[in-house]
Amino acid sequence: MATIDGLPPLREVIRAHDLVAKKQLGQNFLLDLNLTAKIARMAGDLAGCDVLEVGPGPGGLTRGLLAEGARRVLVVEKDPRCVPALEEIAATYPGRLEIVQGDALELDVASRLNAPIRVVSNLPYNVGTELLIRWLSPAVWPPFWTSLTLMFQKEVAERIVARPRSDHYGRLALLTQWRAEPKIVMHLPPEAFTPAPKVHSAVVHLTRLEAPR
Repeated sequence: MATIDGLPPLREVIRAHDLVAKKQLGQNFLLDLNLTAKIARMAGDLAGCDVLEVGPGPGGLTRGLLAEGARRVLVVEKDPRCVPALEEIAATYPGRLEIVQGDALELDVASRLNAPIRVVSNLPYNVGTELLIRWLSPAVWPPFWTSLTLMFQKEVAERIVARPRSDHYGRLALLTQWRAEPKIVMHLPPEAFTPAPKVHSAVVHLTRLEAPR
């Protein structure tokens, strides 16, 4: 898919803004807009929803979320190099994209969003598990989000959905399944990303339980 919104293909965006992925930021860019649109659809019906996305990079998934009808998208991006590319998307979707440049681990963004809220992210590998644990461990339950649709390394995804007494079952599965219903909805090979990571990836969709099990 060359484009979904009149904006340039992602390879051109990366080249124009010199967005070489940085390993220290856990960056692996997903450039196929067919795949990013599919991930957006895995989050369910986005019409009438605010969406939080962490680590949008050049904005491939962001574009998918907006094209799939999200009412409003709030992106949190630590890398300031990505902001100009995201601003170009915001100009194409007036009033529907808010960009916050900063560290998602240090920001409280829930107050910027209106319910219902879905979280959809290709999470940076180096903070993915920590963010998931935080979203599952708020002071008050139910949390601000209704669902999480998140990309992880495949082995982390398998730990999240593992059943009791299976090889992957442990603390992460226990915490997740105590408060949400998780399932793997998509697998992605390393070659889907630029640069290609050394591991396979998987998208996990989690629907919150109104009360813990």
